[in-house]
Amino acid sequence: MQGRDLREQLTVFLARREREFVEFRRDLHRHPELAFAEHRTTQRVADRLRGFGLDPALLPQGTGLTCDIGSGDGPVVALRADIDALPLADEKDVDYRSTVPGIAHACGHDAHTAILLATGLFLAQQDKAGVLPGRVRLIFQPAEELPGGAREVIDAGRLDGVDRIFALHCDPRLPIGQVGLRSGPITAACDRLMVRLSGPGGHTARPHLTADLVYALGKVVTELPAALSRRVDPRAGLSLAWGRISAGTAPNAIPDDGVAEGTVRCLDDAAWHAAPELIRELLDTVVGAYGARAELSYVRGVPPTVNEVTSVQVLRDACSGVLGPDAIASTPQSLGGEDFAWYLERVPGALARLGTYNPESGTPPLDLHRGTFDIDERAIGIGVQLMAATALTALWDVRRAGSGDPRQDPALA
Repeated sequence: MQGRDLREQLTVFLARREREFVEFRRDLHRHPELAFAEHRTTQRVADRLRGFGLDPALLPQGTGLTCDIGSGDGPVVALRADIDALPLADEKDVDYRSTVPGIAHACGHDAHTAILLATGLFLAQQDKAGVLPGRVRLIFQPAEELPGGAREVIDAGRLDGVDRIFALHCDPRLPIGQVGLRSGPITAACDRLMVRLSGPGGHTARPHLTADLVYALGKVVTELPAALSRRVDPRAGLSLAWGRISAGTAPNAIPDDGVAEGTVRCLDDAAWHAAPELIRELLDTVVGAYGARAELSYVRGVPPTVNEVTSVQVLRDACSGVLGPDAIASTPQSLGGEDFAWYLERVPGALARLGTYNPESGTPPLDLHRGTFDIDERAIGIGVQLMAATALTALWDVRRAGSGDPRQDPALA
């Protein structure tokens, strides 16, 4: 299949089916579900895949699924979409607004799911026509926001045999029609930590007889990030930010415990691995002067997402072939966390950013993880073109590398 044929087939496919998948996205948006509770979403996806004549397999946890398209011993390329929502109220005034109080698709996972579902249908048609050069594994992953879903997929063996893996994520900073690509790290590591201080409390009139935990906690909150900034190479981008502080119940009583919780984000893999021990060392130093006991709970989240160079080139070739070279944009590494990183520690692959912002709307971009977040739904069709072309390009790339055939990929020639 030549490149022009692929573009034309995708154009015809989307002309017939794009509205169907926009409505599917809106249905998911109305009925968001949190991590590892995506039962309705999983069922809706599974039902549609079965309707395409495919055989989806649920994950052991009970939510999320995988589905193979094609058969045989050829190369296997995986495409992943995350399906969970966030514990945020939907603040938009649209007819597809969330019907579930306090839960919303405020990160675009509903769009990712609709894109992958539509891509699966298109690739299934290619398989029936006998032009799919291998197998494609669709991964509808639960619990990206928790996180934990990627490890569930890996532990269930659903990454076994995969040669390359790809995903996309909505980016409200990029205009519609643009695809952000980057080789190397594209997101940051993201961990959670909790510091609990304890010691003798007492009356605020006699702080010298206490550990004065509120004062000590204040020192931890300000001095721990400051000390880190002087102990870690600035190029590592290590950032500690607090999200919750709690201590005491009365203005004239020094409590006997206090808590601060936050996140650690890092752009550099080596600095990320060293962070827990360094934070423990600095915490003991800060707290030692106040006679308090410090307990650190450090929970690993995700490592940096590091895009493999060859896989980014696959995305670049695919994007250029179906959307045109002008659709490709460079994108910076962000401090956001993404559990797609766990897949890339085991299989080469890459994450792309999909532009969802309409610059003609007259409003500023609606940022992720806000109750007002929404997308320009034209991004769904663009995402389908990108993911379908990427799967075909990657399959031909792996097949060509295995055979030593230097000829150009016929899918996008």
